[in-house]
Amino acid sequence: MLARAARGTGALLLRGLNILIPVLDRIRYVQSLKEIVINVPEQSAVTLDNVTLQIDGVLYLRIMDPYKASYGVEDPEYAVTQLAQTTMRSELGKLSLDKVFRERESLNASIVDAINQAADCWGIRCLRYEIKDIHVPPRVKESMQMQVEAERRKRATVLESEGTRESAINVAEGKKQAQILASEAEKAEQINQAAGEASAVLAKAKAKAEAIRILAAALTQHAMGVYGALTKAPVPGTPDSLSSGSSRDVQGTDASLDEELDRVKMS
Repeated sequence: MLARAARGTGALLLRGLNILIPVLDRIRYVQSLKEIVINVPEQSAVTLDNVTLQIDGVLYLRIMDPYKASYGVEDPEYAVTQLAQTTMRSELGKLSLDKVFRERESLNASIVDAINQAADCWGIRCLRYEIKDIHVPPRVKESMQMQVEAERRKRATVLESEGTRESAINVAEGKKQAQILASEAEKAEQINQAAGEASAVLAKAKAKAEAIRILAAALTQHAMGVYGALTKAPVPGTPDSLSSGSSRDVQGTDASLDEELDRVKMS
């Protein structure tokens, strides 16, 4: 779509039928309402940390008011290009070199806002601005590369130390677990040994108690037999026969008691 400004009357001719007065009116300005792409030439700019950069860009704009674009400024594209360059230098002076590379998007947005505020009276609207190339001095580039290499070496050293640390921790944890397992095994062994010894002592105690019980029962039984033999009624006869019979009974009882004691000892 094209918009034409007629010289003389100062009227704006739009698409369609327009009537011009001969001699008095003629087409003076022709403005395109399409989006316009303008290459911003390379220029020098100094950052906040005093580093000189060579930077260029691309500007995308559109004429919103053909009348203002025709009569508000002599050359709108040239005016916007100069405004973009000065705004770029101003915005770069607010940032350090590192931030220039990290904040390109915010830098582009700042340039667009500054251009739109100044170019509103020209009937022009900046749609977007893109930085194409940023060239740094050779010495600064070498120092940046050295810095990057130093950062890489630093990260490698840190990673290596962390790996060594993790390895040492794992070894220490392994030794700790081994000691814990060894102490637990020793403890379990001692518990089992003590339990076995306690069981053996208990079995011996039970065996002795049983032996004592059997011995006591045998002594009681033999004592009752002796007592019965002594209290048995006398048989008619001579006193010698009675004495010899009683003596034989007592001797038989003593012999039986000795055999029982031997049997208990063997058990």
